[in-house]
Amino acid sequence: MKKLILLTVVALMSVLLLAACGSGASKEVATTGESKEGNAEQGVSGILDTIKQRDKIVFGVKHDTKLFGLKDPATGEVAGFDIDIARQIAKEILGDENKAEFVEVTSKTRIPLLNKGDIDAIVATMTITEERKKEVDFSNVYFEAGQSLLVKKGSPVQSIEDLTKDTPVLAVKGSTSTINIRNAAPDAPVLEFENYAEAFTALKAGQGVALTTDNAILLGMASEDNSFELVGGTFTDEPYGIAVKKGNTELVDAINGVLDTLKSNGEYDAIYKKWFDLQ
Repeated sequence: MKKLILLTVVALMSVLLLAACGSGASKEVATTGESKEGNAEQGVSGILDTIKQRDKIVFGVKHDTKLFGLKDPATGEVAGFDIDIARQIAKEILGDENKAEFVEVTSKTRIPLLNKGDIDAIVATMTITEERKKEVDFSNVYFEAGQSLLVKKGSPVQSIEDLTKDTPVLAVKGSTSTINIRNAAPDAPVLEFENYAEAFTALKAGQGVALTTDNAILLGMASEDNSFELVGGTFTDEPYGIAVKKGNTELVDAINGVLDTLKSNGEYDAIYKKWFDLQ
């Protein structure tokens, strides 16, 4: 009889112990799940609050693209149209244009750096495409460009139709220009470089007969060396947008609001004239 009572007590204690463990485990899973969900939500919708608490906004910009983002080796300062637009965004969101911080990106590195969280937004001659919309969210268009060709003055290449298997074309890795030129001139060999500075140096060294990218970027190169010129007009439409991490709609809305303000108060036109009117 005592043995039976003892077995019953042991069995009852086992059941209670298992129930308690199960309840604790369930609570832990539920709590962990809520925590992850909360963190994910904060990462997407809380970006504007994070920027304001940090009191700076970090932009990915080009350092090698004259007129848009070019670093002066003597001063270490970066200047250009994209830089001025980014400063105005910081001014409207944080009250001070000097609260814009700049990190160098290339066409190849800008999306990875954004998705890693190293930058808050990309302002770097980035064309809005359907493919890129799968990876990032874009602002409204802030600059209209089109792809063209830069050649040595007197070159027999004067348009896209003049590109053949004997006319190597230079382009930059990670840009839509590389895809576009292969579609527009499938016979022409395409040599890809890490950035525009390397590609332009290669063009001057005779490694190709033409360099292709957006006309506004090529215009900056031509202004550095008047022995080169743009030819053939444009053969694509390249609408530039400011990119943010996928799902950061709050930041997109804030940036669009700033762009609307800049266009309505005349500041956008002033920035545009500063960089392009005399080119």
